[in-house]
Amino acid sequence: MRTKEYNVIDLFSGCGGFSYGFEEAGFKVVLGVDNNDPALNTFKKNHKHASVLNADLSTISTLNEIVKLVKGKEIDVIIAGPPCQGFSLTGSRKEEDERNTLFYSVFNLAKKVKPKAIIIENVPGIATLYGGKAKDGILNKFKELGYTFNFKELFAPDYEVPQIRRRMFFVGLKKEFGTFEFPKPVLKPETYNTCEIAIADLPSLEGELGKEESVYKSAARTPYQKKMRNGSKVLYNHVSTVHTPHVINVISQVPEGGNHKDLPPGVGDSRRFNEAWTRYHSKKPSKTIDTGHRNHFHYKYHRVPTVRESARLQSFPDEFIFTGTKTQQYRQVGNAVPPLLGYHIAKTLLKFLNK
Repeated sequence: MRTKEYNVIDLFSGCGGFSYGFEEAGFKVVLGVDNNDPALNTFKKNHKHASVLNADLSTISTLNEIVKLVKGKEIDVIIAGPPCQGFSLTGSRKEEDERNTLFYSVFNLAKKVKPKAIIIENVPGIATLYGGKAKDGILNKFKELGYTFNFKELFAPDYEVPQIRRRMFFVGLKKEFGTFEFPKPVLKPETYNTCEIAIADLPSLEGELGKEESVYKSAARTPYQKKMRNGSKVLYNHVSTVHTPHVINVISQVPEGGNHKDLPPGVGDSRRFNEAWTRYHSKKPSKTIDTGHRNHFHYKYHRVPTVRESARLQSFPDEFIFTGTKTQQYRQVGNAVPPLLGYHIAKTLLKFLNK
């Protein structure tokens, strides 16, 4: 039976949603690297044993600094969600080429620390970006470094996340561990966690703003709510947004599950794009949580979801505390890999590493 812990480095870590899922599965995250201080502050608060590094991953000096920081530790896994702008596909392939390094930094670090597994997360469009060359670039790098590889688009509701979210994952394994097989869905559409299942127990905040630290006003009502509370006694980041009377009036006219197309003529004309004035549906997973918070509204109340409600819909447990301004907190939630999605990938990865 395995006695050692598997150590993880999280590149482009954000606030640490991917890392949190891995830790819940039994891995040990030793370092989070990003160039965003507010996100790293949240990462550090929720991964107290891990180091953080604010650095530009497009430089070789950063990779050397990472190696120094983890000196003496065997690095078993690198997880990363590099921005797709980092996929430079023309011109020089030199490591010094700034256009390349956001993408290649994952593999350049792997050359130095030789992990057993590399996992890259990105938007589904990465498979067709530049006519598929971005995807091919990743797969070729796995080949060059001697890793087996597999990739797949995962649908978050299949893995307990109460949110319509699709993400592409690439997994490379050292050859002795075989070729990674992705976890099978754990839920079917008829059993998906919905908005109501996820957040109905949280205070309505009608007539109040709420506080960064408050208390629950009712018991958890569903298995998902109990899982998210996990014994928490304090409710963090559940603070409402002050809307103008005009905005409240418009929201109040949007039916559950509707959007701007369902508004009467002349109402809400200031926002007429695809996601404008969208109200969640209580009996369905939420829309994709993005980095803003102005266009999606609670399925029942005439306001945008709080940071905590958005975090629940992203599958962050209530004990995960977001720091910084409210705008920074929303951005951290929206940029994250849902922890439960990370957890199911990590649990499956363990089966391969423990062979």
